[in-house]
Amino acid sequence: MPLRITSAPVSGIKKRKTPASSRPRASPFASHARSKPITSGGSGGALKPKLDDPDLDSGPLTDVGLSHHIPETAPVDNVLEALKYVRDSMFEELPARAGMNSTRIAQVLNFRRSLPPLVSVAHVHTLLDAPTKVEREIMELAIAGRIRRLIVPGRGNDAAGLGDCLVLTEDWEKLVRESVLDPVLQEKFLTVLGRIGNTCAIPGAAFSASEYTALVRSGFIVSSSSLAKGTSSVPSLPNLPTTAPAAAASRAGSGSAGQSGDAETGSQSQAQFHTATLFLSLPNTGPYLKLLGAGRDHLISLLKKSKSGEVPLYLLRDRWDGAVESERSFSVAKRARGEFAGILPGKTKKWKDLYGMSFRWVLEEAIGAGLVEIFETGSVGPGVRSL
Repeated sequence: MPLRITSAPVSGIKKRKTPASSRPRASPFASHARSKPITSGGSGGALKPKLDDPDLDSGPLTDVGLSHHIPETAPVDNVLEALKYVRDSMFEELPARAGMNSTRIAQVLNFRRSLPPLVSVAHVHTLLDAPTKVEREIMELAIAGRIRRLIVPGRGNDAAGLGDCLVLTEDWEKLVRESVLDPVLQEKFLTVLGRIGNTCAIPGAAFSASEYTALVRSGFIVSSSSLAKGTSSVPSLPNLPTTAPAAAASRAGSGSAGQSGDAETGSQSQAQFHTATLFLSLPNTGPYLKLLGAGRDHLISLLKKSKSGEVPLYLLRDRWDGAVESERSFSVAKRARGEFAGILPGKTKKWKDLYGMSFRWVLEEAIGAGLVEIFETGSVGPGVRSL
């Protein structure tokens, strides 16, 4: 009879059936989708604003009184120093990495060089902050012939206007001698300037019709009507008498009749200048005033990005400069790693439209014009608000 090794007739393990009453019940929340928990310090809170966003602020700044930051930090003590400082600090130096090609750089430099050495009276008052003393010093310098006060008609004569300017006499004479005017006319024009004193109006009998035409085309004389209508870079008088060379030659060979016609035309042209209101000016005064107005408008638009209309001075300066790369250590390290460290200056409005206008210069202009004011916050340095 055979001997069995195992006690079970079939080798293997059989699973025992679990009764239905002992099965686990399904969770009532099993049909709901699972989501990750939201933490307060994580990046999942999309509705929470960024605290470092310069276009968002928590509210008005603390005001502990008007600030004297500008006059206290300005390196000037008198009107003459203020005129030279304002003239030399209007633009910033070209950065090493400007982001502009050679043609654009040449345009920027040539435009800067073509602007007249004008300084608004409001700007001088901002730097010195002594109204009575400044006005008395301006009058003394004007009487002594060291400066000239230039009133541009049609540009406003109040604090916010762009028409009350000062010019050093030596700078004015330099522009005249470097112009394309005939040397004889240059000397005659400078003599007339010395004779009329500090007035801006030019007498109609001071020059001939041809001399008036040359002075107008060079930008040293304008009419009030042309400025009121907003002329371009080189102002001109309406209906200027012009004489073509060919027409002049034909009339010269036509005898006494032609000579009498020329004399009649010349007398009519001279009469037009006698009756016109003529004022002194400087070449490219129009582009200068237009650029100044554009700089003021851009500063106000940056200030209005804040909900309260107030912003710390350092933050307003950063907005003016734009998100440009700098030479700080962290910015240099980012560029070395190939990371984004800011845009090049040539891509910002400061350089594209304002030719590198200095932030402090335009801020001083806006304060003098009564468009903004600067105050002390007591915590984040000086603050700026629009008026």
